Amino acid sequence: MTKPLQPAAGQAADSIQSEAVREYAANKARTTRFTCGAPRCATLLGDGERMLFLRSDGSEDTVTALWVSVNNGTDAVGEFMLADPRTLLADADAEDVPAEERARRERARESGSGIVAYSVDDAGRTVLFTINGELFVCELGEDGVTAATRRLELTFDDDGERQYAAPILNPRVSPDGTRVAYATGTAVVVAETATGRAHAVFTVAEQDRATMRAGLAEFAAAEEMDRYSGFWWGPDSRTLLVECFDSAAEPLWTISDPANPADPGMRHRYPRALTQNAVVDLFAVHLADDRLHVDRTALVDWDNAAYEYLAVVRWQSGQRPLLRVLNRLQTDEQILRVDVPEESGWAHLTSIDEHTMPLLPVSVLETHHNDQWIDLIDGTPAYTPDGRLICSVNDMRADTNRLTVDGVPFTPAGWQVRALLDADDGTVMCVVQRTPELAPDVPKAWRATAADHDARSFDVVAIDYEGHVYPVTDEPGVWSASRRGDGLMIAGRDMAHPQAQMMHYFHGNGVYVKNHAAVPGLTMNVRFARLGERSLHAAIVAPTGAQYAAARQLPVLMHPYGGPGFQEVTMSMAAYWDAQWWAEQGYLVVVVDGRGTTGRGPRWDREIHECMKDVTLADQVDAVHALADAVQAINTGQPHARHAHAAVRALPAPDLERVAMIGWSYGGFLSALAVLRAPDVFAAACAGAPPTDWTLYDTCYTERYLGLDPEVYARNSIIADAPRLRRPLMLIHGFADDNVTIAHSLRLSQALMEAGREHTFLPLTGITHMTNDPAVARNLLVLQRDFLARALAR
Repeated sequence: MTKPLQPAAGQAADSIQSEAVREYAANKARTTRFTCGAPRCATLLGDGERMLFLRSDGSEDTVTALWVSVNNGTDAVGEFMLADPRTLLADADAEDVPAEERARRERARESGSGIVAYSVDDAGRTVLFTINGELFVCELGEDGVTAATRRLELTFDDDGERQYAAPILNPRVSPDGTRVAYATGTAVVVAETATGRAHAVFTVAEQDRATMRAGLAEFAAAEEMDRYSGFWWGPDSRTLLVECFDSAAEPLWTISDPANPADPGMRHRYPRALTQNAVVDLFAVHLADDRLHVDRTALVDWDNAAYEYLAVVRWQSGQRPLLRVLNRLQTDEQILRVDVPEESGWAHLTSIDEHTMPLLPVSVLETHHNDQWIDLIDGTPAYTPDGRLICSVNDMRADTNRLTVDGVPFTPAGWQVRALLDADDGTVMCVVQRTPELAPDVPKAWRATAADHDARSFDVVAIDYEGHVYPVTDEPGVWSASRRGDGLMIAGRDMAHPQAQMMHYFHGNGVYVKNHAAVPGLTMNVRFARLGERSLHAAIVAPTGAQYAAARQLPVLMHPYGGPGFQEVTMSMAAYWDAQWWAEQGYLVVVVDGRGTTGRGPRWDREIHECMKDVTLADQVDAVHALADAVQAINTGQPHARHAHAAVRALPAPDLERVAMIGWSYGGFLSALAVLRAPDVFAAACAGAPPTDWTLYDTCYTERYLGLDPEVYARNSIIADAPRLRRPLMLIHGFADDNVTIAHSLRLSQALMEAGREHTFLPLTGITHMTNDPAVARNLLVLQRDFLARALAR
């Protein structure tokens, strides 16, 4: 475990801080935002004594390898590398990732290389992964710490099927470890893990391949519903569910590279708001006795016209598959059971005629409604081992996101469930955020830190079916966990440690998984406060370096995301590294979570419905107006304004005549909006990848919050506000961004030009929504710093 940072003293401390600040942008770029070398993607095996995870070798090494942690609860502990990409592909010069896999990683915000994902069988003995588009099988030995890894060479009996040998996308091992399935986009292929003998079990007809895909998640599911899979193994290792979608009705967009005019650009279907979505179907494929060829294929008969979003597919051992489907507005959902037949029943499936595929009926288990929208709580729906159904609901009366068992809410009011991690017959394990106004009492283990167990803390707890809460994590932080047998994995961050932590427990004995990630070396100075009449959660970050720490007054830099569904003010030190760097440039940095940013109950979230432009800006304005009083309260030691870390000294007063805002994505939208609609409050802004015209964003996200009325979109756009600009504005956007396309910034820039409004525009060649080029990431910080310094000096 990394020890908490402590403020050093005198000139040595100033020198260390100055060096950390000076090198921050470069170090952040070289280390992929200080994530290289950190363990991730943990999976407990067997009884929990062993745990797989991914980790690279050093703080600047992006190539992740497969490892196993062993903890027998007493003296036998250790970490062992199972598969090293550099050894397996020693003759490869560079990573060669298929275009379809690059698109999947963009949706998942995956920036690593090497082994970035894996699939393991139920016994924890066979692990599958791809490197450079090639498929590998890693077979663990009886000792659980040694492994033999080999490239799986695929062979097809039918020469015509060799076209399906690549690309290999999202390979998943069967529960019994004998088969692997993967998607190519036009087919789903099953292969024997022992021999590589392969066969395409589901294909898209050649005449449909321009718009139809099989075995992949459609854009809306991957980008907005966190569903990245398009096929699922059944527990019998003989049946698969396969998604097939047709995007013909979606607009055809081109992502181009103007720096290379000979490049034709990438054309893809994009589900633009207020237009059509892809049509999604789900098929059940039952394999023959050889579990390689197809016995029968049936179409799952759910009403995909009324419920066009397939949000969740889950198939647990001993149960039939569960589906979670939503209507276009996401106000109504059905929890469905797919009535997959027993083994003998497949032969009796009938079709209307020889040209029609047999249908698999579904049963509606539960229906849910919300007048604004339904939140997707990760991990739901799910069965308990004894067959009870766990679902999530937005309980508006209790103002709580809750879990239900067989339709009855059991998690207590005021405990906002963020994710269901596991369900057994006695308890559920979940991530929660406590709302103190609704749940004033805390478990005994939290009493010393009760004030920090609120919306800022993502706590892991176990809750029994009578509603009793038992803490799994003690310290406030941003945590997740998994459990299996007598094993437990806890991973996350807190305010005391600069590195992410991963702990592997067995029989209560815990060991830390080694973390090789670099840390910025900044001395942190973060204070938490509640701002304004709405008691907005805020983090106020002040400089600690000698140049500005003793300043009596500093300009203010608002640094929000501010949009729906995402929080910035959390109990994680890493969340404030950028803010601390900005503070050392001579700012009082303020991060504020306004209405809609989750963690405070479904009513809070829904105050932005159809009016997120006005509401989210109003909260940032209110925060600025309340800032001076909050700083005074901190400096006079009032109890509701607490320091979070490191040097505790009086804060500089905020210079409210010099307030700027920076942000990315929704934060970029909010930053541009700030100088357009509130120039009396905000003197300058840098807006990165801002969604300026919501009709250019995708259906699932945008319609959830704005609905289907075009007038609502016009009110929430900032294009028409262009003539209002009278403050310095920098726009930043990547040409390769296929999420918030550069059309957003180009349209705003065009409107500003037509209105004769001066502005700065940084178009980034080859950059996506992730800003994944180290040099660009480094220079963007510096360019924004210099722009704001000039703007606020006017």
